[in-house]
Amino acid sequence: MNAGKTLSAQLMEFVPWDTFRRSVARYGGDHRTRTLSCAEQYRAMAFAQLTYRESLRDIETCLSAQAAKLYAMGFREPVRRATLADANEGRDWRIYADLAHRLIGQARVLYAGEDLGIDLDNTVYALDSTTIDLCLAMFPWARFRAAKGAVKMHTLLDLRGNIPSFVHISDGKMHDGHALDLLPIEPGAIYVMDRGYIDFPRLFGLHQAGAFFVTRAKSNLDARRISSAPVDRDTGLGCDQTVALMGYQTSQNYPDRVRRIRFRDPLTGRSLVFLTNNFELPAAVICCLYKSRWQVELFFKWIKQHLRIRRFLGTSENAVKTQIWIAVSVYVLIAIVKKRLNLTASLYTLLQVFSVSLFEKIPIESALALKNPMLEMVGADSQLNLFNF
Repeated sequence: MNAGKTLSAQLMEFVPWDTFRRSVARYGGDHRTRTLSCAEQYRAMAFAQLTYRESLRDIETCLSAQAAKLYAMGFREPVRRATLADANEGRDWRIYADLAHRLIGQARVLYAGEDLGIDLDNTVYALDSTTIDLCLAMFPWARFRAAKGAVKMHTLLDLRGNIPSFVHISDGKMHDGHALDLLPIEPGAIYVMDRGYIDFPRLFGLHQAGAFFVTRAKSNLDARRISSAPVDRDTGLGCDQTVALMGYQTSQNYPDRVRRIRFRDPLTGRSLVFLTNNFELPAAVICCLYKSRWQVELFFKWIKQHLRIRRFLGTSENAVKTQIWIAVSVYVLIAIVKKRLNLTASLYTLLQVFSVSLFEKIPIESALALKNPMLEMVGADSQLNLFNF
């Protein structure tokens, strides 16, 4: 009996297929393709992300075990690992990057009203990068060091909902500061970043664009105090100063004033010095904003633990970028499903449930219920009692 669509098919209904088809046409993804279209490739790779498949053979075997349900999941014929490998190597990764960006746009609208934990109207972003290690012998194009390969995933995380609003995948040698050249600058937004992004010409570019930055100062910062504001030392604040950057080159690169805030962490006893071009927010809020930067670290940890971006199903640059972009799109897709269906479960719980029930023909809400309604269809009289003695 057909009880409805599989969970996999229900999830794929949230994918903007019109946008996807336009991207496929733009990059010629399905040109001269007889088997495994780009849409089927995406479904297969998304299946691998959701069910923690570690190899092409795993994907082929698991899908073949449910051959009767493949058509309902959007596959015209069985998925062969050689065909999927060729698709990952040859189909332009920008098809899946465009899809991820479209999903990101939808998710940001859905999560725009999320509580930031700080009373702010500004959009707050956390900028950071994570390095994904690769074997140089298998990925010779990803040279990082003399005997090590890697790619970097530069991410700008919207802290309302922890949605990645910007992702750039580069080789491992790209310096973090160069990512500032690629960011879509939003006037009035606050960009929180660590010391690796201190590049005063680029920070001054943010300042001139009407955006704000919050970062940590390096220990060798040369600055002259212009004025000081009173602070409550009982809160851990040490000073709130307006400073001018010293040194000929530095003062030329950032000729305007900067705000310097010193804070002593009561838990660790560490003294932290923050730099910002925002002179309106209270010093305590600036410290809280920098603390919120940790969310991007948790995002990287989460996707490395729960999505497949540490073991790759292809060795070419195109295959690696395809897999990373599909992983990002799956993360955002689950976030969209959670919001649109008003699900209270965490993203972790959603992934765990989907990983074992993608072939089930039950509504998504029922799959997450503590009490499965399908079990209630079985009458009490028909249930065997193992302890009737």
